[in-house]
Amino acid sequence: MKIELNDLHAFVTVARAGGFRDGARLSGGSASGLSDAVRRLESQLGVRLLNRTTRSVVPTEAGRGLLDRLGPALGEVDAALDAVNGFRDRPAGSLRLNVPLSAARLVLPAIVPGFLAAYPEIRLEVVVEESFVDVLAAGCDAGIRYDERLEQDMIAVPIGPRVQRFAAAASPDYLNRRGRPREPRDLIGHACMRGRFPSGAMPAWSFERDGESVEIDASGPLIVHLGGAVDLAIDAALAGAGVVYVFEDWLRPHLQSGALEAVLEAWWPRFSGPFLYYPGRRLVPAPLRAFVDYVRAAGQTGAASGAHDGT
Repeated sequence: MKIELNDLHAFVTVARAGGFRDGARLSGGSASGLSDAVRRLESQLGVRLLNRTTRSVVPTEAGRGLLDRLGPALGEVDAALDAVNGFRDRPAGSLRLNVPLSAARLVLPAIVPGFLAAYPEIRLEVVVEESFVDVLAAGCDAGIRYDERLEQDMIAVPIGPRVQRFAAAASPDYLNRRGRPREPRDLIGHACMRGRFPSGAMPAWSFERDGESVEIDASGPLIVHLGGAVDLAIDAALAGAGVVYVFEDWLRPHLQSGALEAVLEAWWPRFSGPFLYYPGRRLVPAPLRAFVDYVRAAGQTGAASGAHDGT
């Protein structure tokens, strides 16, 4: 049985995209071409791989099994072919990163413009996703996450600030009306904008000072999904609706302008900065290698405890 590699790529593209039109948009091909390729593959294998309706395209049980095995395998093929880029004067090709919104907002803006200028033949795609994912299964070359969410078989390179803080803040008007907390437990009586992870978990607010750690399960009028809706919580705090608790860097412009006032700054907890991570068991595509080298050369990395850097 001779199966075309392009047909396998078409199936993976459609299955991951959840449809032929979305798959065509991602791949730069046509929906009809992808449909023909998948139909041809199903005919050769003698089994249906995708259940098609007018609203969605979902892998069958056989399709899911094939996708789980095929995704990483095709990633290895692509990486092997892409290794030829190492013999070019300038690396070319695509680089797909899976990052949380905080990295897209607070880390990548200092890196991406210079990288794109240095490597004009590389096309960078940034996928924003809050949950930790298998980067290969998600069709990505690398991701950005924090140390506690990295798997041990990953190569991790420090990227961005090496020390960050969570910060609490509210508008001066709100604090004038409701009072200024003197210790974390005072927040129990305040309107606190909370965040919820995609998993459904709603993390407590952590504070620490002089070796003392306190977690506050505060409540308030607004709950947002961590990631895309964080700006809404900040906007609500700016409007005087209550206290917000997010990355200090996210709030810094508003703190500097005076639109927000720091709350319990002496208690803000510190944590190590993020890492660029990728599987150590595969060939490193030339665009990814160029990105790793650029991050290091640009001085965006630094010493960090707990780094898994195996390069």
